[in-house]
Amino acid sequence: MAKIDLSRLERKTGSGYPEPYASMMNKRSYLRVGDAGGLTQFGANITVLEPGGVSSMRHWHTTEDEFVMVTRGEVVLVNDDGETLMHEGDCAAFPAGVENGHHFINRSEDEARFLVIGTRASRETVYYSDVDMMVVDVDGVGTFTRKDGSAIP
Repeated sequence: MAKIDLSRLERKTGSGYPEPYASMMNKRSYLRVGDAGGLTQFGANITVLEPGGVSSMRHWHTTEDEFVMVTRGEVVLVNDDGETLMHEGDCAAFPAGVENGHHFINRSEDEARFLVIGTRASRETVYYSDVDMMVVDVDGVGTFTRKDGSAIP
């Protein structure tokens, strides 16, 4: 496999969240480096957070593991245990099924980047800790609902 040329990858922005959560991700973008390399068993993305950016709504996965390594700048990891400042080279792991929602915030004045590696399950449910929302993803198609399964207006 040849080196992945990051400059040739499309920088994706936004999220699949329903409003009002989608607009909260306007300072986040990502590069799908795993897809660019043809990976199918796990995903690998480089997430870019502008100052004030948030990586996602605080969430946890039922069947997929996640691993994060900060590659540029600093971010604040927020989970049920509180806040942890993370710098270049710092890593965090989020095992599947652990009900401890997490996300990252860039409170610095500079761009921050981190590598996210995660399992790809054919069926996954993600719960959002701070809002009444979950998503069920089947073969890459996600459906957002309230945690009781009812529709989000």
